[in-house]
Amino acid sequence: MDLYEYQAKDLFHAHGVPVLPGRVVTTSTQARAAAAELGGTVVVKAQVKTGGRGKAGGVQLAATPERAQRTAAAILGMDIRGHTVHRVLVTPACDIVAEYYLSFLLDRTHRRFLAMASVQGGMDIEEVAARTPGALAKVPVDPISGVDAAKATEIVQAAAFPAEVAPAVAEVVRKLWEVFRAEDATLVEVNPLVRDSQGSIIALDAKVTLDDSARFRHPERAELADSAGLNPLEARARARHLNYVKLDGQVGIIGNGAGLVMSTLDVVARAGRAYGGIRPANFLDIGGGADAQVMADGLDIILGDPDVHSVFVNVFGGITACDQVATGIVQALGILGDAAAKPLVVRLDGNNVTEGRRILAQAAHPLVTMVDTMDAAADKAAELAALTCAKGA
Repeated sequence: MDLYEYQAKDLFHAHGVPVLPGRVVTTSTQARAAAAELGGTVVVKAQVKTGGRGKAGGVQLAATPERAQRTAAAILGMDIRGHTVHRVLVTPACDIVAEYYLSFLLDRTHRRFLAMASVQGGMDIEEVAARTPGALAKVPVDPISGVDAAKATEIVQAAAFPAEVAPAVAEVVRKLWEVFRAEDATLVEVNPLVRDSQGSIIALDAKVTLDDSARFRHPERAELADSAGLNPLEARARARHLNYVKLDGQVGIIGNGAGLVMSTLDVVARAGRAYGGIRPANFLDIGGGADAQVMADGLDIILGDPDVHSVFVNVFGGITACDQVATGIVQALGILGDAAAKPLVVRLDGNNVTEGRRILAQAAHPLVTMVDTMDAAADKAAELAALTCAKGA
């Protein structure tokens, strides 16, 4: 479960990570009152579970309570990457001298925890890693020994923090680890961690992802859930117990198995470069044991996304046999009727592939194109999405 910034900062504060005070409000009038209470220049920050708030205009300074009210009115209701802003955080402005980056995350590939740190904070960490790889220190963390004072110092030294801030940053590292461990998180991130004009180290932003598998240890987490803040498609998918994430693209993706779906995203993105930058529109894993109804539910969600211009169904039959998948596709198209007006590219392989292809061929639905290989299917899906986009334009 991803937390809003204000929720993450509450956790930080509870574990001693330095954060600025703030007020979460849902109306512009409340924003004015919060700004008056805090005094001075404030920052009005959209609370959505996605990045890119600043670039979208969702983070703005306000020098007076009146300005805070007008700013909040402009931000509330704003759409940021498919997420509607229902609340804003009003917090004091900070006189920033330097910006840093810190995070702990679950490194699934190597089955360990990983600390990442950089003295180049305040920008997308992916950009830092791509442009100057040496600027991002990556330090493995043993889950048994964790992060004590010595390990925190090692992390700070690996990122080459300036000597004058190193002890304070090391203390924040240790406390962030406590958040990560005690709260059963899979990600704890601060970007930026700042040094202000008084020399204080402050977590100016906060991002936390909690492990849903640990919910039984944290009954209080029920209060953190916020279905209203979900992208509407993600909310519908969650209600149907689908593993779905909305992305900024034009090709809807359905696959069985997270690894296969991730590979599918990559091949679609690669193929899409030849068609004007066509990209994947979502992540949807129907799982290894999904039945025809799950496939029908998944198609219903994806075909209901106005950003989707084609759909790529990529299935390797195992527990989920290809004939079940094919039946689900045919059923879903029958249920949706005229609402299904977007082309589907289907690649089936594995268990019962011959029968699955026979079912689709017999149905002979005009929207369905069968392709044998993943690369060729990705290319076809990108081509069809580009054609549909061009017609819409």
